[in-house]
Amino acid sequence: MSANVTDVTDATFDTQVLKSDVPVLVDFWAEWCGPCKALAPHVHAVADEHAGKLKVVKLDIQTNQRSAMGNRVSSIPTLIVFKGGREVARQTGAAGGLQAIRRLVSSHV
Repeated sequence: MSANVTDVTDATFDTQVLKSDVPVLVDFWAEWCGPCKALAPHVHAVADEHAGKLKVVKLDIQTNQRSAMGNRVSSIPTLIVFKGGREVARQTGAAGGLQAIRRLVSSHV
């Protein structure tokens, strides 16, 4: 996968996402989620395309429920773009693949 995607946890969410100087795409996922696994290569591709302009992180909701609940993630996969510590875009589900993720982040990078 991509070196441009990192993992975050409940403990690191604030510093890595909300206090980031660049926009952040957060992939809320779980190991048991088939659509999450199908979406993962597209998330990594977007991370590579926007390296240096967009931080891309993954948060496993199974072990980091506080961050998932705090951001009203009720189904996965959910992708949320944060800019300046605030949510600016959201996509739930894997429909649309790579093109949908590109559209999600395009106006924020």
